[in-house]
Amino acid sequence: MSAQGPKGLERIIKATFYSFSGLKLTFNNEAAFRQELFLAVILFPIGLYLGETGLEKALLTVVLFIVLIVELLNTSVEAAIDRFGGEKHELSRYAKDAGSAAVFISLVNVIVIWALVIFF
Repeated sequence: MSAQGPKGLERIIKATFYSFSGLKLTFNNEAAFRQELFLAVILFPIGLYLGETGLEKALLTVVLFIVLIVELLNTSVEAAIDRFGGEKHELSRYAKDAGSAAVFISLVNVIVIWALVIFF
């Protein structure tokens, strides 16, 4: 970590470029991300409409972003595992399954939060 990289505004610009590149690559290569993004685009305005208070609106919408964030992290884990080869290994399966479980739990979180806000 001794190498000096860009600083200040240049670092922010490069980081933003890398972030958009990651979003584009994930969108183009991951059907699950496209499906979750589609769901978020549909549910986001509905969440703003259904939430009665600022807190409810925040809860209904932030959980949608959490799903996308977790899917991006899961995709990065899968890419890193796949980078080292296609041979079967128990730790690779574990890492991929744990990432998949994290996405699943984030989706369950959406259902629980939406149900609690809308029905209780």
